[in-house]
Amino acid sequence: MRLENKVALISGGARGMGAAEARMFAREGAKVVIGDLLEAEGRQVEAEINELGGECVFVHLDVTQEAEWQQAVETAVARFGKLDILVNNAGIALRGVLEDTSSEDWDRVMAVNAKGVFLGTKAAIPEMRKVGGGSIVNISSMSGLVGQSYIQPVYNASKGAVRIFTKSAAIQYAKEGIRVNSVHPGPIDTPMAGERLTNAELQRQADERSPMGRTAHPDEVAYGVLFLASDEASFMTGSELVIDGGATAE
Repeated sequence: MRLENKVALISGGARGMGAAEARMFAREGAKVVIGDLLEAEGRQVEAEINELGGECVFVHLDVTQEAEWQQAVETAVARFGKLDILVNNAGIALRGVLEDTSSEDWDRVMAVNAKGVFLGTKAAIPEMRKVGGGSIVNISSMSGLVGQSYIQPVYNASKGAVRIFTKSAAIQYAKEGIRVNSVHPGPIDTPMAGERLTNAELQRQADERSPMGRTAHPDEVAYGVLFLASDEASFMTGSELVIDGGATAE
């Protein structure tokens, strides 16, 4: 198994990409802690993984709160003895143009998408140092690489912040064996894309924008996250893994 004897903490793990990552990590031998605000959904994923023979614990986690990150990391260590992997997966998105963005919108998106990654990384590093290294995977977006007419610019700004934060953290901690990489998905069929998934016209537009003519299944991105989390990516840090169906190649 690719993550045997590893302990992973995944934010936003109650549904969508985070739940797909949690299930996949557990199948590959990891002990998994999932953090989210969505308790009912998180408990469901926890129960599902445990019923299938995996080991999973759900914790309440508001990624904008430093104390809750500390508690999540402490739970992982108390339950499983260490922390090897962190996936900063939690995020929110807004559609629209710049003039639709309120100051409150800006602060909220930046707090979840950028500050949350900073706080999670900061909380995880001391425990990874204790075991001689680890892997941090930050979920950015193709929106962190290019601008888009249909997304509020605050989302692009937040994901661009994740991209360059990843590179800086990677350089600072490389000699300690702590790898930090970012993943840049294109459109994925997850609850975060609920408006698109329930609107045939928006789905058609998304499919037309993709060189592959479709959007991604969560597992297609989760496999990339699994690779970066595993020892197979032992010489990768500060890297960008783009999984966007060719969208940013045009």
